[in-house]
Amino acid sequence: MLSRELLKKVRQIQIRARKPVAELLAGEFRSVFRGTGIEFDELREYTPGDDIRAIDWNVTARMGRPFVKKYMEERELTIMLVVDLSGSMSFGTTANLKRERAAELSALLAFSAARNRDKVGLISFTDRIEQFIPPKKGTRHMLRLIRDMLYFEPLGRGTNIADALRYLNLVVHRKAVVFLISDFYGREYLHDMRLSAKRHDLVNIVMRDERETNLPSLGLATFNDPETGELLVVDTSSKSLQRQLRAAIRDEEEWLARETALCGADLLYIGSRDDYVTKLHGFFQRRERAS
Repeated sequence: MLSRELLKKVRQIQIRARKPVAELLAGEFRSVFRGTGIEFDELREYTPGDDIRAIDWNVTARMGRPFVKKYMEERELTIMLVVDLSGSMSFGTTANLKRERAAELSALLAFSAARNRDKVGLISFTDRIEQFIPPKKGTRHMLRLIRDMLYFEPLGRGTNIADALRYLNLVVHRKAVVFLISDFYGREYLHDMRLSAKRHDLVNIVMRDERETNLPSLGLATFNDPETGELLVVDTSSKSLQRQLRAAIRDEEEWLARETALCGADLLYIGSRDDYVTKLHGFFQRRERAS
């Protein structure tokens, strides 16, 4: 049973998602991601004007007259939300933790898909696969996804994006639109990202908190690694440290942008103070113009 507090939080996210879905994203979602695949419709005799490349030569040979395969665009999309629940996603210096913002963003995507009667599934992960909810339709299903993204208690604390992508490719056989939502620390997942981008329509959404990219000058401070528990004392007022941090972040962002583009996937950054509705809207518009 869900507590009243939990139900209230889930309902708030649902209500918050409805307006931007109706005003900005309804229709865009379908137009941007439509055409991700085709499915067999019928086999019929060849008629003048048909594309000869569609001739089924095996059937033609058996029947003694030409037959062509007809296909139609898939009417239904499968949306997979692959969401990082590792310790670093429980960091936040503004109103929400990165994990909470990821849940709200996922809710917006889920309700956009639901409005178009598409199926939505969830894979949550840390350094292991924490949960798999197969793609389905319906408001009750969407509410369960949001609840689990907000309140599911993971067993792991670390991050293994590679395992999450391998699991995705194992359990989702048809081409899907995949939103991989993480802070994308590390580079061990490159091979699996390439494979996933070949099989699916992959969108990498990077969650960032402003203090991860702009460390405040507070003098000596003790930091606790949320994934390993390691404590580290750092002089945050050191200009050299600030330069090294900015250079490391810039290097990581350039690497991820380059490798994502080479994979044929998409990349979207969402910061702790960003309006993710506006960011998604802009992303959909850019993608539609490029298609």
